[in-house]
Formats: sequence, structure tokens, C-alpha cells
Amino acid sequence: MITAENILLIGSILIFISILISKTGYRFGIPTLLLFLLVGMLFGSDGLGIQFNSAEDAQFIGMISLSIILFTGGMDTRFHEIKPVLTQGILLSTIGVLLTTLLTGWFIYYLSCHTRADIHVTMLAGMLLAATMSSTDSASVFSLLRSQRMNLKENLRPMLELESGSNDPMAYMLTIVLIQVIGSGSNLEAGVIARDLLMQFFFGGVIGYAAGKFGVWLLNRINLPNTSLYPILLLSIVFITFTATDLVKGNGYLAVYIAGVIVGNARLASRKETQTFMDGLTWLVQIIMFIALGLLVNPHEMIDIAGVALLIGIFMIVVARPVSVFLCLLPFRNISGRARVFVSWVGLRGAVPIIFATYPVIAQIPGSNQLFNIVFFITLLSLVIQGMSISQMARWLKLDIPQEKEGNEFGVELPEEIDTRLDDLTLTADMLKEGNRLTHIDLPQGTLVMLVKRGNEFIIPNGQTELHEGDKLLLISENKQKKRQNT
Repeated sequence: MITAENILLIGSILIFISILISKTGYRFGIPTLLLFLLVGMLFGSDGLGIQFNSAEDAQFIGMISLSIILFTGGMDTRFHEIKPVLTQGILLSTIGVLLTTLLTGWFIYYLSCHTRADIHVTMLAGMLLAATMSSTDSASVFSLLRSQRMNLKENLRPMLELESGSNDPMAYMLTIVLIQVIGSGSNLEAGVIARDLLMQFFFGGVIGYAAGKFGVWLLNRINLPNTSLYPILLLSIVFITFTATDLVKGNGYLAVYIAGVIVGNARLASRKETQTFMDGLTWLVQIIMFIALGLLVNPHEMIDIAGVALLIGIFMIVVARPVSVFLCLLPFRNISGRARVFVSWVGLRGAVPIIFATYPVIAQIPGSNQLFNIVFFITLLSLVIQGMSISQMARWLKLDIPQEKEGNEFGVELPEEIDTRLDDLTLTADMLKEGNRLTHIDLPQGTLVMLVKRGNEFIIPNGQTELHEGDKLLLISENKQKKRQNT
């Protein structure tokens, strides 16, 4: 049993093992998040016997984890990248989620009434099951696209990250509304659903934007004596944003994502320390969340629902998701057919559907345990089939492009306040034709050489420094905008 006395030891061992296993899995293209789930299942009640059966605790862990994951994902989202695909991303995260729910819910109800599949649900219960799985998982999409260093044509990566970061509110709202309708026995009213959705999006958007602006203003003016306190202060703003939004019936997940986008696209004091802290914390909460969800499930219970869950999962992958994507992207002629196919394939399920599936369990909806097991099985299916083949699919559709170089080979970074750019340059024989001194190298106006790297040796240069072929130069340049202002 997990107790207050042993939770630190057990948790540390699970995290330690998960990270070691993930290194091996990465070599074979296995999604690390899938491995974290499997570690939880291995050590759970059907494995080595750790007893963790609290859906409430798993939901709480998921809520905290998703707040951090979505905020960090928002910080990594460049607004100039998502601006051209803003409409497409919003359509996929709203109408796409609704269409996926309707198509999958109808299919589940059809299986229940017209086949011998081992599932017996009402139309509303089928829609509830579909709603919990209707959004793509932000943790899975962010993790896979970034860990595999994928760069995609047609601005697909920003579109997919925008969709996965912003589609949880729609799925969450549909899940909560359907639970309320089923629990109370009342009728499903489209007007009530539309009103609640508008409230969720309105308050989530407004509070998230305001929180992001406030966070930027505060961090740039508070002048803390210790730079390590900046990310901790920002983290407190994230949790305040989530809970305040939830109190006024808005969507906290949308609010923290928007706040992250605002913070990530602004000039920020101690950005390097903040970004490093948030990236590390994001990985930690992802590991904890997936392990906890793996511990929660009883694998032997999934045997009974494997057949019907397989049918539903395949339907979502090959029918519901593609139909939803193609309909949402129908007005956009500039998106190629190959790109639409790839977007359809990146319909990854992960922690979010499993967390949403705990809500019916806590609400004691009839058949909720079977629903939870079906969602868990489909999540595993999605991570195995889609998660392990994303990079191959991109290559097959000829949508992958070389990863853009980030940073410089010297590992040197400068604060944003300096308003400059660092690049590195490797000298070739052609560059040294006019002479082998630094003064002979033709550099753009406003560019200076800070360091010269020759093998393992670093040289601080002057105009008469002798240069060799293969030397690497660290260049510092004025910002382009600053150059225009000076001219």
C-alpha cells in the first residue's frame, strides 16, 4: 500500500526506473510516455502489487500536471508561427472535437444495439465515452514532436501543437455536461450546452490573457535578489490562474495555455532559468502522471473489453478523426491532401482522456468502470500505433524537413535585454583566400567575432589573430530591428 511513510521511496524508485527504461525505448522509437504508463502497470496491483485505486487522487495529480504541461507548451509556442494557422487550429480544437464525439458516440451506440459486441450503453452513455476521448493529448503531442525533433512542411507543427493545447476545454465541457445530464436524468438541451461552452471559452480566454500579461509585468519589474525565485513565482501564477478560472466556471486548462503563450512571446527577465525550470518540471509531472494512471488501472479487467475497445479505437483512428479533420480543413485550399492525412494521423490519445474518464467514475455513472478501461485500452492502442509511426508517416508523406539549428556550438547564451543574436561560422578555404587574419574576413556590418574555437582550444581574437581552415567563429550581431532603427 502507498502510505505517507513510503510514498517518497516508492515514487523515487518508479521515476528512476521510468527514466532508465525511456532511454532504451527512445532508441527503438517507442514513445516515452507509453513506457511510463507501462511502468505503472508493471508495478500496479496486477504486477508487483502496489495498491493505488483512488480515482480522486489520480484526477488531482492529472489536474496539476496538465496545468504545468499546457503552460510550458504555451511558452514554447511562438505566436508568429501559430498566427497563420490560428483559424485552422481553433476549428480543429472545437468543431473537430465535437464531430469526433458525435461520430464515435454513434458508432459505440451502434455496436451496443446492433452487434454482439460486449458493450451495452445508451446513446448518451456512448456519447460520454466518446467525449472523454475526443481531444488529442497535449502531453503526448508536445512530447513526441519535440523529443523526435520533428520539423514539418506547411506549418503543420504549430497547427498540431495549437490544436492539442487548446482542444481539452471542448472535450472537458462535453464530458462534464453529459455526466450532469446522465446523473440527473434530464434532457440534453443544445442551448444550455452552447451557453456553458461560451462561458468556458470566454472566462478561460480573458483570465488566461490577463494572467499572462500580469505575469510578464510582474517578473520584469519585481527585481528579485535570487533568480531561482522567478520560475517559482511564475508557477504560483499558473496555479492561481487555473483555480481562479475554475471558480468562475471558466476553463482552467485553456486559461493556463493562453497565459503560457503570452508569457512565452514576451521579453522576460531570467528567461533561461525560468525555461529550464519549467521544462524539467514538465517532464517530472508527466512521468508522475503517467505512472499514477498506470498504477490505477487493473490490466486483467481490460481483457474483457479488449475486443470492443479495439473496434472503437480503430474506428477513431481510421474514420472519426480523418472525417473530422477533412471537414474542418475543407475551406483551406492551401493545405495539401498529404498534410490533411498527416494531421488525421496525429490524433494521439494519452493522459487527458484517461483523466477525463475518471470523472464518470467519481460521479458513479453506471458502467463507468468499463468506460475507464475502454479509454485506457484505446490510449495504449493510439500510443502504440500512431505514436510509434509519426516520424515514419511524415517521411512517407514527404512532409518532414531538416530540423532548424538552435543555439550555437559554443553553448553561449545572452540575456534577451541585450537585443543581440549569437551565431557560429565554420571557416572554409574559400573564406581565407583574401588572407588568414581576422581583419581579412568579410563580416556583415554590426557583426563582431567574440571567440574562436580550434579543436578543444578557445581563443579570444583581435584583428591580427591568425585563422585556420575549420576554425569556428562565435559571432555577435545586432538585432535586425535595431539595425533598421539606427539607419
